[in-house]
Amino acid sequence: MTAWLIKSFLLCLLNVTAALLLSPLCEGIMRKIRAAIHSRMGPPITQPYWDLLKLLGKEDLRSSGGIIYAGLPALTLASVLLLAALVPMGTAAPLAFAGDLIVVIYVAAMSGVAIMLTGFSSASPYASIGSSREMMMLLSVEPILAIALVVGAFKAKTLALGGIANWQIQNGPSISMAIAGVAFLLALQAVAGKLPFDISEADQEIMGGPLIEQSGPRLALFRWAMWVKQLVFAFLLVEVFFPWPHFGTYLIDLISTIVKVLVVLVLVTVVDVVNPRLRIDQAMGYFMRVGVTSLAALAFAVIG
Repeated sequence: MTAWLIKSFLLCLLNVTAALLLSPLCEGIMRKIRAAIHSRMGPPITQPYWDLLKLLGKEDLRSSGGIIYAGLPALTLASVLLLAALVPMGTAAPLAFAGDLIVVIYVAAMSGVAIMLTGFSSASPYASIGSSREMMMLLSVEPILAIALVVGAFKAKTLALGGIANWQIQNGPSISMAIAGVAFLLALQAVAGKLPFDISEADQEIMGGPLIEQSGPRLALFRWAMWVKQLVFAFLLVEVFFPWPHFGTYLIDLISTIVKVLVVLVLVTVVDVVNPRLRIDQAMGYFMRVGVTSLAALAFAVIG
């Protein structure tokens, strides 16, 4: 029992460390691709690391007081790191025994809720507007993600993410899972907070939204959490909906998974570059159509 606990702890530490260290690198690659599409040199891919170090070294200025407000940045980062331990990232999820699909959905929403609370507790009206938009986006996107994952659970007859992924590997592609995967991919753009769905931040309109009053170490933790979240969700998409090819060798499968994750993040970056920001009503209409797509996937799964 002790050996099993130590192994689980080490695997959790591995996933969390990988998420923390790789997410700024992925953000740097995405910035470099964005710059290339704009025909400019752009910052080095290591720039996000320097941004974090610079912010962490600044003075901690706060616009509001209270223990809850003070702890929200750490809570946001902790929630996405917990998600990283619940999601397969090249191997079985370390905390798969502690939480199934339902827990993953709840934990995935925690970071968005923490950011909303941060905005509402700030002194700026722009932060409150941004939090209101964040709430609308959360209520629109989370059901799509949940339904897409439920399709996998229905097909595999289990709520365990590892079980769903194994079922996919053993049974191959299916119409319902393909449609659900596309719906998940279409919603991923909003989860990552990229154009055309960076509505809650909207720098030109509300100057940063919920995080307008954040600076220094607090802003560093929020930014880091967002980068980790987009990386973990990319792994979730790849591991659950597109786990092929599967070679049966850990190292080769890990490399294959990382390559697919990078492809997903490149797609997110390209969409971010070539699209203007949508109005909130346009975004709601878009997510309604994507929601219908995810429901169609569920219908196909029920039919068989």
